[in-house]
Amino acid sequence: MLTSADADLMRVLADPLRLRIVTLLARETLCTTHLIEETGAKQTNLSNHLKVLRESGIVETEPCGRFVYYRLRPEALAALAGRFADFAETARATAENNTKRSCP
Repeated sequence: MLTSADADLMRVLADPLRLRIVTLLARETLCTTHLIEETGAKQTNLSNHLKVLRESGIVETEPCGRFVYYRLRPEALAALAGRFADFAETARATAENNTKRSCP
């Protein structure tokens, strides 16, 4: 069953720029400069989105000299994906069993 925290996480991921950031970070750890180059977003806008992603637990930071690198926390997304996989399995079983509630 999805929780309110799951719903919050889905709202975070529903933003196109944040989803693009997550997609990029799934492939490699990047600093803000790389993310600006890849997304074309303004630095302040990107920083605001990264803050939302950090606070939601989707990304974590790693200071490296004067730069901050961002990386995806796969366990955060895996937990949500697992709940959707459970939905899919339940739906599959329901379809196979032709389970439906009778109308009054």
